[in-house]
Amino acid sequence: MKDALIERLRNGCVVSCQALENEPLFGSDIMSAMAVAAEEGGAVAIRANTPKDIEAIKKRCSLPVIGLYKQNYPNSDVYITPTMKEIGAVLSAGAEFVAVDATNQTRPDGLAFRQLLERIRYIYPKAIVVADISTYEEGVQAMEMNVDIVSTTMSGYTPYSRQSKEPDIGLVRKLAARNETPVLAEGRIWTVDECLQCFEAGAHAVVVGTAITRPQEITKRFVKAIHRRIEHSSNLTAN
Repeated sequence: MKDALIERLRNGCVVSCQALENEPLFGSDIMSAMAVAAEEGGAVAIRANTPKDIEAIKKRCSLPVIGLYKQNYPNSDVYITPTMKEIGAVLSAGAEFVAVDATNQTRPDGLAFRQLLERIRYIYPKAIVVADISTYEEGVQAMEMNVDIVSTTMSGYTPYSRQSKEPDIGLVRKLAARNETPVLAEGRIWTVDECLQCFEAGAHAVVVGTAITRPQEITKRFVKAIHRRIEHSSNLTAN
């Protein structure tokens, strides 16, 4: 079953349907509708945050779900499904995959990622673990621990990882070249061309979120481009 679900993602687009409480599309009804729209568009899976959203999506959408549960803890920079409590909630909600922060940042429970993974394997042996990493070294460590999938989700979101407005295609290429564990390309993928570059770099699948499911950010890009054009035209006229 694990291998079949992982294979189902191959060469596909995973759509991340997430909205925070302060965002206009926040709400499980809206996120589940977004997931249905993604399914109709040909997505191979959905990435979703919180047990409530996962449950709502599973009721309306037939695609497998990469579930996560963002929670902030004191004295910890890890917030993506940080402890066994959140992992259990995600899997109980029906997610086939569970995404877990696999960076080297301090965890709230004091466990190393290796220890957390061992607990997942023992308590939830059928769970498909997606390790969200930020650097090549973290990706290699996760592969050596035999995670099921490595995702470049956290590249640019840890202080020591590559900081860029562009997707980290180089990281995808380096990890995929090891030919050990399927690699998901995720993070700042805005265009079809960038998506295709990720596949050319060896990505098993590509996760796209903001560019599809956050209209306020999509609108901002258009508005900024319009303002730049107006400013450029004004400068030419002034000169």
